[in-house]
Amino acid sequence: MVHAYILIQTEVGKAAAVAAEISTISGVTSSEDVTGPYDVIVKAAAETVDQLGQLVVAKVQNVEGITRTLTCPVVHL
Repeated sequence: MVHAYILIQTEVGKAAAVAAEISTISGVTSSEDVTGPYDVIVKAAAETVDQLGQLVVAKVQNVEGITRTLTCPVVHL
C-alpha cells in the first residue's frame, strides 16, 4: 500500500468546497482545508505508485477550483 499527502492550492475562496468534494473520492482517507501556503491537505492511499498517480491526475486534479497540487509519497526509512 502506498500512502501520500497531496498539498493543494485553490482559487481564492474555494478551499472548503474543494476539500469537501475531494473527500468523496475513493482512495482519499482525509481532506482538510488549512491555512498557509497550501489551502487543502489530502491524505490518500493506493495499492501501487501507478494507481496513486492515476488517483491524483484523473480524479483529484479534475476537481474544479484547484490551481496546483504537490504529491508527497510517504516513505519508511
